[in-house]
Amino acid sequence: MAIKTKLHPRNQHSEGYDFVRLVAQTPELEAFMINSPVGKTTIDFQDVRAVRMLNRALLKTHYDIEFWDIPAGYLCPPIPGRVDYIHYLADLLADSNKQEIPRGRHIKALDIGTGASLVYPLTGQSEYGWHFTGVDIDAGAIKSARQICEFNKLAITLRRQSKPENIFRGVIQPKDSFHVTMCNPPFHGSVEQANKGTQRKWASLGKGRSTKLNFGGQNAELWCPGGEIKFIARMIEESMAFADQCLWFTSLVSKKDNLQPLHRVLGKARVAEYKVIEMAQGQKTSRIIAWTYMKKNQRSLLANRAGI
Repeated sequence: MAIKTKLHPRNQHSEGYDFVRLVAQTPELEAFMINSPVGKTTIDFQDVRAVRMLNRALLKTHYDIEFWDIPAGYLCPPIPGRVDYIHYLADLLADSNKQEIPRGRHIKALDIGTGASLVYPLTGQSEYGWHFTGVDIDAGAIKSARQICEFNKLAITLRRQSKPENIFRGVIQPKDSFHVTMCNPPFHGSVEQANKGTQRKWASLGKGRSTKLNFGGQNAELWCPGGEIKFIARMIEESMAFADQCLWFTSLVSKKDNLQPLHRVLGKARVAEYKVIEMAQGQKTSRIIAWTYMKKNQRSLLANRAGI
């Protein structure tokens, strides 16, 4: 399989940032503009305030989000890589819809760990009109997400996961049905690993040693006991109880080496099919793992437009 180095063809950011357009839409961004060593206009990606303002400009310019902000210390995700996940999910759903991308609020998506930024529902609703349900264990994240929805008059469902040990349990209700679930899981196994990962990232970018998290992040957003493998394995195990309530379950997987143990977990879960979708995520290559309990002849999205 060829490694992807570019963003999805439908990604609005595939040609980079149009800073002239962004500043025209969000004049406050101009205060953060700098010239790179090669003379290109950019921002300082080590500056949390600059990254937050860039996101605000991107969401307003490309996704018609008039107001967007997050509390200090919460994850401020890079928009281009995040929206790529949405586009690949659209392709995944098209496979069950005669290769036509399904659009509209009858398509239901569940975002596990939606965060204070609400970035997946905001971009996904704008691009495809889907209805999103965002879930988070952090009360501050849900409060921030609700403020974004209220200001922009967006109909996004928000649910608090009251039990951190659960993923789907407690938030998927008996009458719920979803076409797709998504998750960007915490990929470190401890806070120490998270800090080391940050230092490696800055070194690889030629920035030297730094403990700054330019995109921020609360502990629950960055790490959990057992790291990414343990979290996704728990997600797969829990998904069995909701096999007939969701067409595709998915998650990002940051490390290729984590796929093999997850394949074994999927085998034990007796899924009907699973896929690995390669995608570019900013400075690195990431991937989506997707699984379904429904056989191919059960997957037509047109069979029941109101649900699954």
